[in-house]
Amino acid sequence: MSAALDSLLPIIDPKQELTNSEREEFMALWQPFSAPRRTVITAQGDTEAHLYFVTEGLQRVGHYAQDGKESTIVFTFAPSFGGVLDSFFLQTPSHYTYETLTASAFIRAPFEGLDGLMRRYPNVMRLFHRGSVQALSGVTERLVELQSLTSEEKFRKLLKRSPHILQIVPHKYLANYIGIDPTNFSKLMNSVKL
Repeated sequence: MSAALDSLLPIIDPKQELTNSEREEFMALWQPFSAPRRTVITAQGDTEAHLYFVTEGLQRVGHYAQDGKESTIVFTFAPSFGGVLDSFFLQTPSHYTYETLTASAFIRAPFEGLDGLMRRYPNVMRLFHRGSVQALSGVTERLVELQSLTSEEKFRKLLKRSPHILQIVPHKYLANYIGIDPTNFSKLMNSVKL
């Protein structure tokens, strides 16, 4: 677990704003967790109890509509945070499902522990505030993509952001993420020079 914590620290505290005691308390909250392929970690309707930091594997946050239609919202893979963040921070039932696409390993911290640290330490609260704003910025950028770009432009942006994504994410999920039929995704891949 030491390697996982070592990879987490530069992400959460890049400017080393936490005091030694704040850092020690923060790091003590994180525990190892793993899940096999195709495991629902958080189901729609459940309240997210943990914040995850991905150390291995591939996961997705998706939405399942009542008519059976599914939407891929975001993919998570190492090194990044995972889970249903709005449900976690608001402690409300999730509108989304967080599931593994491959066998996955994480470290995770419980809401109660992180919430307690944020209440006690302004530095910890600032770190989470900055992270939340960065996540919101990413969501806003994604909304602009969805509403104003063609499928080809969305595909190119995705590859620019995550060039390795074609090797790790099944194409049916990439098609869903872009918002096109899987058959059209194959045509799109063949027409776009990578």
